[in-house]
Amino acid sequence: MEEFLQVLGTIGLVFLVVVGALAGLIASGAEGGRNKVRNVAIGIVGAVVLPFIVALLATGVLAAGGLLLMIVIALIGAAVVLAVARMLFR
Repeated sequence: MEEFLQVLGTIGLVFLVVVGALAGLIASGAEGGRNKVRNVAIGIVGAVVLPFIVALLATGVLAAGGLLLMIVIALIGAAVVLAVARMLFR
């Protein structure tokens, strides 16, 4: 896990937070502008958590893919968590 954190670094973490925030804003727009703060927070959580889970399962794959792969995984994580939250909060 330490290896992943070293590879990720501060800039990578900032990218993940930005990707999650953007995913949350897009989800809010799709819902008609409601719950912006909640969606942004949930998007950030999903975008940060999934790369860590992938790193725990297969550190080499994520490190070899670089920042672009981390951003793609962050988008997937944000989308999944936002979809689950939308189903829960209906």
